[in-house]
Amino acid sequence: MSSPIASTRFSFLDRSRTREGHDGPQALRDTVALAREVESLGYHRFWVSEHHSVPGVAGSAPTVLAAAVAAATSAIRVGTGGVMLPNHQPLVVAEQFGVLASLFPGRIDMGLGRSVGFTDGVRRALGHGKEDAEDFPGRLTELLGWIDGTQQAHPQVHARPAEGLRIPAYVLAIGEGAAVAAAAGLPLVIGDLRGREKVLRAIEVYRRDFRPSARAERPEVIVSGTVAVAGSAEAARRLLVPEAWAMAYARTHGSFPPLAPAEEIERRTMTAKERKLYERGLDGHIHGTEEQVTEQLERAIEETGADEVLVTTSTYDREALVDSLRRLAGIAGLRR
Repeated sequence: MSSPIASTRFSFLDRSRTREGHDGPQALRDTVALAREVESLGYHRFWVSEHHSVPGVAGSAPTVLAAAVAAATSAIRVGTGGVMLPNHQPLVVAEQFGVLASLFPGRIDMGLGRSVGFTDGVRRALGHGKEDAEDFPGRLTELLGWIDGTQQAHPQVHARPAEGLRIPAYVLAIGEGAAVAAAAGLPLVIGDLRGREKVLRAIEVYRRDFRPSARAERPEVIVSGTVAVAGSAEAARRLLVPEAWAMAYARTHGSFPPLAPAEEIERRTMTAKERKLYERGLDGHIHGTEEQVTEQLERAIEETGADEVLVTTSTYDREALVDSLRRLAGIAGLRR
C-alpha cells in the first residue's frame, strides 16, 4: 500500500516573524529569501499573511509582499494566507489580485480570511469592526463577482484588470469558515493540526455541505500546521521552542515578542503560568526525525483526507528551518 504522503501536495506559509537582532524590514527580506529556498525544494506554493500592529510580525501587506515573492521566484505558486477581507473593500482586493495575476499569470492564489484587527484600537484604525467579520459571506460573494464580472450592486463599475481572469480563491478557516467555503464552492484551508477533533468536525461539515461551483467541482481541503523535522527528536523539538515561548509570553504580558534563540529560552526562569503555557505550546505539533514525522503525517492525512499540507513553522534558526523543509521535501518525494 502506498503512503498517503505521496499523493499529497506540500506548501509553506511564512508570517514574516521578526527575530532578536533581525527587525521588521529584515524579516520581510528573509521571507523573500525563504521563498526561493522553498521553490528550489519543490514545494507547491508559498503564501504570506496579514497582521496589523502585531509586535513580532512584519507581514502587514500581503499582496505587496506576494508581488515581491513572485518577482523573486519563477515557478512556485504565490499567494496570501490570507487577505483579511473584512479589513478591505472587495473592489480594491479584486484590483490588487488582478494586477498580481496579470504580472505573474498562472501563479497567483487568493487566500481569504474573515478576521479583523486583534484589538479595538487596531479595528478603529482600520475603520472596521467585528460586525464586518459577520458579513464575510457577503463580502466574499461581492469580491468573486468583481472578478467573474457578475456583480450587479455597482452598475458600470469594473475591477480592472481582474475582471475575466482566472484567480483561484481559497477560504481560510479555524472552524466557522468551513460552512462559508462549502456554500461558495471554494477550497478550504483549515488549521491547526493540533486541534484535530475540531478540525475534523469542520472538514466534515465542509464536505457534507459543499456546493460544486465554476471554481471547484469537488471539495478540496488544505490542512495547515507546524511541521519540524531534524536529525533527532530533541533537535526537532528545539525548532518549536522560540514560537512556543513567544506565544506564552504574549498570553501573559500582552505583547508578542521577536523570536529568540532556543538555548536562550531554555535558560530562562519562567513563572508557573508562563511555564504551563510554554509547555502547552510545545505539545501536539508534528515533529521529530524523518521516520517519526512520516508516521505522524500519514496519520494526519488519513484522518483529514487532506489534499495538501500547508506548513506554517516559525523559528529563530533559519538554517535549521531550511534543513527541516529539506528533510520534509525528502519525506514527501517533492520534485519540480
